[in-house]
Amino acid sequence: MEKHAQIDARAATELLTRCARAQVRDLPAYNAGLSSELVRQRYGAQQVSRLASNENPFGASPKVAQALTAMLTNVGLYPDANCLALRAAIASRTGAQAQEIVVGNGSENLLELLCLSFLSPGDPVLTLLPSFGLHEIYPRMMGADVHMLPVSSALEFDVDAWCAALSQKAAPKMVILSNPSNPVGCMLDVGAFRRLVRAAPLETLLVIDEAYYEYALHSPGFPDALTELRAQPRPWMVLRTFSKAWGLAGLRVGYGIASHACLVQMLDRVRTPFNVNMAAQMAALAAWSDPDHMAASVRATVVQRDLMGAQLRALGLTVAPSATNFLFLDLHRPNGPVAEALLWRGIIIKPWKEAGYETFIRVSVGTEADNQRFVNALADILRQQALH
Repeated sequence: MEKHAQIDARAATELLTRCARAQVRDLPAYNAGLSSELVRQRYGAQQVSRLASNENPFGASPKVAQALTAMLTNVGLYPDANCLALRAAIASRTGAQAQEIVVGNGSENLLELLCLSFLSPGDPVLTLLPSFGLHEIYPRMMGADVHMLPVSSALEFDVDAWCAALSQKAAPKMVILSNPSNPVGCMLDVGAFRRLVRAAPLETLLVIDEAYYEYALHSPGFPDALTELRAQPRPWMVLRTFSKAWGLAGLRVGYGIASHACLVQMLDRVRTPFNVNMAAQMAALAAWSDPDHMAASVRATVVQRDLMGAQLRALGLTVAPSATNFLFLDLHRPNGPVAEALLWRGIIIKPWKEAGYETFIRVSVGTEADNQRFVNALADILRQQALH
């Protein structure tokens, strides 16, 4: 019976592979990282430091818990399919019109909707290498031809290469540009951002992923993307999220601000009607009403980021400049054994797997205690490896 079941499973895999769209068969699965519980079970860790997913270690505003408690009596009702209250709140602070705003189940949901709405097989898409995995996966899901531009040897945007690529005869249908970059953390300043935008053809849809916007505001020269984009004619959408600085990673809320209301209407045609649940909407509204809490956690994180960066450079490691809540560093050795050794100590980081970056890891900025625990553990692991 067991042998027969194995044969059936293999046959089912072959059948489903044949039936699946060609674009899906070879797509890599997105690496969402390891859960704390899995690390406890597999590695026997008593204490777990979560430094892989760029979460806000200070958590959400206390107002969020109050809002979620008040919401419990209404969980039998459907949420507002159009997120009207949240869109109005975002509009009031960003200068956008409510009809130019779309809300999603995390900003990656909006990236998916953009690809569903605008990309067809063979369409050229330009993005960064290394990248947030879904910047490549979602366009490839639609059969798009994804061209990835590597960062420079200094781990910065190669602005000249971007301008050259944007000026090619075969204009990209879509540009997906994270500023600051994930996973590197580097940032385009105002001048570089303007150069890239002006180099893009008029018919190219510019998708600017600002997941780390609130942290980047602490870096001199960070561009006001909304002001810059509103001053030019190309279509665009800026993506932001409540998952990072606002502390709502577990509830999944992202929003996009578009150049035109009709762009939002296109996304509405392909999104599920209740893509943002009631708890997420209420939590986002409560968090948005307490910007002081968010700002305090961002300031504390930036201080810790700079301190940890200095400590890592003192170990002889190459650390990319960062305008985010994480650091991207070159261990100058394969990252797999180091990441595994850290897991045995209960420390979760993200070893990078893209070709050419297998010696790099990305580490989130956590609490002061977790950051120091990571630095001490990494120093010890590197010392032990050097002895062997």
